[in-house]
Amino acid sequence: MRIAIDTGGTFTDCVFVRDGKLEILKVPSQPDMPEEAISAAVRLARKRFGIRQVFSDDRGLDLVCGTTVGTNALLERRGGRVVLVTTAGFEDVLEIGRQARTKLYDFFVDKPEALVPARDRIGANERLAWDGATIRNLTEQEVARIVRVVRRAKPEAVAICFLFSFRNPKHEKQIGDALRKAGYLTSMSHEILPEFREYERTSTTVINAYLAPIMSGYLGGTQSRARTAWYSGPRPRTATTPVRVHVMQSNGGVISAEKAAHRPVTTILSGPAGGVTGAAYAAELAGIDKVITFDMGGTSTDVALLSGELRTTNESIAAGFPVAVPMLEIHTVGAGGGSLARFDRGGALRVGPESAGAEPGPICYGRGERATVTDAHAVLGHFGAAGLLGGTFALDVERARRFMEKQRGTFRRVEEFAEGILAVANVVMEKAIRVISVERGHDPRDYTLVAFGGAGGLHGCALASALGMRGVLLPIFPGALSALGILRADVVREFSRTVMLAAGDGRSVAGELRKNFGPLEREGRRALRLEGFSPARIRIERRLDMRYAGQAYELSVPAAGDFVGAFHRAHERRYGYHDVKRAVEIVNLRVRASGITEKPRVSKIARRTKGVAARADGSIDCVFDGKLVSASLFARDGLRGGDTFAGPAVISEYSATTLVPEGWGAKVDDYGEVLLTVVNGGGGRGRGGRG
Repeated sequence: MRIAIDTGGTFTDCVFVRDGKLEILKVPSQPDMPEEAISAAVRLARKRFGIRQVFSDDRGLDLVCGTTVGTNALLERRGGRVVLVTTAGFEDVLEIGRQARTKLYDFFVDKPEALVPARDRIGANERLAWDGATIRNLTEQEVARIVRVVRRAKPEAVAICFLFSFRNPKHEKQIGDALRKAGYLTSMSHEILPEFREYERTSTTVINAYLAPIMSGYLGGTQSRARTAWYSGPRPRTATTPVRVHVMQSNGGVISAEKAAHRPVTTILSGPAGGVTGAAYAAELAGIDKVITFDMGGTSTDVALLSGELRTTNESIAAGFPVAVPMLEIHTVGAGGGSLARFDRGGALRVGPESAGAEPGPICYGRGERATVTDAHAVLGHFGAAGLLGGTFALDVERARRFMEKQRGTFRRVEEFAEGILAVANVVMEKAIRVISVERGHDPRDYTLVAFGGAGGLHGCALASALGMRGVLLPIFPGALSALGILRADVVREFSRTVMLAAGDGRSVAGELRKNFGPLEREGRRALRLEGFSPARIRIERRLDMRYAGQAYELSVPAAGDFVGAFHRAHERRYGYHDVKRAVEIVNLRVRASGITEKPRVSKIARRTKGVAARADGSIDCVFDGKLVSASLFARDGLRGGDTFAGPAVISEYSATTLVPEGWGAKVDDYGEVLLTVVNGGGGRGRGGRG
């Protein structure tokens, strides 16, 4: 059995296949003990399967998780104590960094404190040249000294990053082997990021070591609790298929829990990456090529741009530190259903990034006391009287109204305060979409917004109108689409190498590229064979990081065909110009090795025999754009292929609620996805049609 679980700030989502059909369930998250929420979800899934007896050996569990444990530990500075071992004279590279100012004209900006303080940075007497040649050998006496100093420091993990070790890792291996033999969790830069740029390589390796103790404990607890929850008693002696745990990576693929414990830096965007892969599948079902994904959960909102392929980057920043491992190009802002509303010192209304989270949660959940985005929707009537999760999660709307009455400031009425909260949240999220579209040379008017997450459907049409987008696609299971994406993800391993080759016309370096790609590909195939994949189920993708000679940063293009021409076109798209006369160089080689997994597919739904408008299941009074209106209420489960209806309307389902404003129309496709577009004469700037 294969179950996917996505742990969010408010709810933990679970998706699995039963009798050939996809099913979902949601349980409250437990931020202090996230593995407990996973255990609860597994128990509920087991009950949903109708399983009572102890399994035989053919009924093991493959659990695939998306997690925010690493992200939260980094943001909240709750990682392990790390000692950094580096080349003598370069102990302060974390402090020096790139001297880049994030706020150019702010004289009082504070840089984040280094994850490793000066007292815990150790300089080793060794040195390699730029080409990997040995200048100063690392002696056995020096290795013994380093181990003694580390032992006195009593760290929870050790990071090792020597100068030019991406060319020659022998000194890192000497120290690393000794420290691992002494029992320390050790991260070596040639294993984590064998690429040039010392600061980024050191930062990434240190973050990996910083998260290793936290992730090791979390993944160990998850495996143990999942095993207990899945098996009703001791495993039978004949059982040969245990509970296996995989973790979603930031690059859109999964990795075994054992590998993730050693490489936790690859899981920083674990949950959001699942949402992007799920949205890509939803767009494929709808036949839409150009989409912008909009994942609005309880704590944050994640957006990404897709044009037929998943876009990755090696230039990410996490908690103010560079992380140079491959990640999907996702932009995150602190605006979600649980984002707190407040007034700043100037009296202006602000929303987020602080969140009520799962504890205490929004006011209408019964424990929180500060107004949130969810409370604003509740007092405006957008949830009706049914509550959430198919009516199993009741909302105390009157409680939300009482507390918001005390917090409304200069707003005349609670409803105006609620609409102000939604307007501010929409501006924050609109800005995020502009970052990944307009600021990178893409016109949002050419794209369709895929709105998901528990709150995505509540804001999708408003954002699409503001940006003049083609429409809004509401996928199946919008509140658990990230878990569906995780369930469909392949096992992925990434390998890279810095080469620094003059590209010429491309043909002149073909032999050199084959020579350097060979070891990376063999390593990728070997890693996936150990995961149990046959050669027929292994896919290899080659890419090149390229730049004009003299530039400081690269663009990644496929290593196929006219890759030099592809680089010129990518440079034109990103920066607005290209120069075919200028020398081009290949900086890094990248190999993405994917083990193709069995992927559950969404089944087609029944169609209406006649092409008539869908009949509403009732109506609710709610506020749209400052007006109290009677909105048609549609139960998502009752919609059929070909159904159409017009706003104002509310679509209610187990995992989410969707608002369809006046002037918008809805059409249901054969897979149950709903495409929302502005109808003729409608009140928005969006354009009808498909991307």
